[in-house]
Amino acid sequence: MLKKVITVASLCVLSACATVPITGRRQLSLVPESEVISLAQQQYKQVLDTSKVINSGAQAAMVKRVGQRIQQAVETYFRQQNQSEQLAGYQWEFNLIQDDRQQNAWCMPGGKVVVYTGILPITQDENGLAVVMGHEIAHAVARHGSERMSQQEAQQVGGSLVSAALTGRSPAAQQLAAQAFGLSTSLGILRYGRNQESEADHLGLIFMAMAGYNPQGAITFWQRMDARENQAAPPEFLSTHPSNGTRIADIQRELPEAQKYYKAR
Repeated sequence: MLKKVITVASLCVLSACATVPITGRRQLSLVPESEVISLAQQQYKQVLDTSKVINSGAQAAMVKRVGQRIQQAVETYFRQQNQSEQLAGYQWEFNLIQDDRQQNAWCMPGGKVVVYTGILPITQDENGLAVVMGHEIAHAVARHGSERMSQQEAQQVGGSLVSAALTGRSPAAQQLAAQAFGLSTSLGILRYGRNQESEADHLGLIFMAMAGYNPQGAITFWQRMDARENQAAPPEFLSTHPSNGTRIADIQRELPEAQKYYKAR
């Protein structure tokens, strides 16, 4: 019964699909991208208002330079594919925030990018920064944020269908089914997270190469990241991110494709 309900829930959302650029993967799309971009713009402003934004200096200039070059590469790619409408509503921004504890960067839907100073010792140079920013921008243009929101909505629908299907069953049966559904959906979301990360790595290689940065630098960046992460990582199937070893192996396999787009500036 539970398997049948999950199948029905899956069929209900099959018509609400989009396609990821470059990889061609079909993805769930229940939430309008315009709505996601509007929310992202509000959140981005809140982050900037409550953070120490670095507006001058060599590092801030580098962040803007790398971002703008990757932006141009993204826009060129979509224009060549006659899909510029996919970037409707984008208002690109690239900001460096002072926070040495954050070894991180991100890009919100709509092209709102933040890089934290804590990631710069790992990126080391402009090419290393392009690895990170290409990856984060890829998340946005692949609409991973909208996809995650859509998955959450689908999970809620699936939970309601399971509850309805088990009406009249014993409390023990209902609890067992709810636990099984929760476990399966939780593991599924983790797997989707890993898939999105790998996909962003793939797209990021292409975009950084189109922007004139050597995609080979992605391997050495992740090797440096791996060397810095000294805590024990959870098993890969319980994580939203692939292991660094998996990432490096995937990037090595995808490098020949990315190198075709690379022309040094």
